[in-house]
Amino acid sequence: MIKALRFAVAALAASTVSAAAMDPGDPAKGEQDFKRCAVCHNIGPNATIKVGPPLNGIVGRQIGSWEGYSYGKATKEKGADGTVWTEDMLFTYLADPAAFVGGASKMPMKFPDEQFRRDVITYLAQFNIDGEKK
Repeated sequence: MIKALRFAVAALAASTVSAAAMDPGDPAKGEQDFKRCAVCHNIGPNATIKVGPPLNGIVGRQIGSWEGYSYGKATKEKGADGTVWTEDMLFTYLADPAAFVGGASKMPMKFPDEQFRRDVITYLAQFNIDGEKK
């Protein structure tokens, strides 16, 4: 019974992540939606640390690695082995940051709306580490 329940939970999680990968977001909508994120984060050529780190080059960047930003313990541990952010990982993270890192997260917001997350991630993925659009 427990084994069947674990399988069902794993299958549901996989289908959610797969759905994120199959349905690309709208970068123009993501740019508008990013205004909610811009309270704490910058992106672009002149991005600086605010409440949170800049999000330049976030897709493909090691988790918890922006130089000069003081990440929480759980986030640092999540990226300690060199794990980098993927679009699928960001999709899961934005739904529940604390659950994703497995501990406390400095990111207090949760974004349950899947299309919102897809759009924002598609917008963010356009930027390289220097803040220039790819």
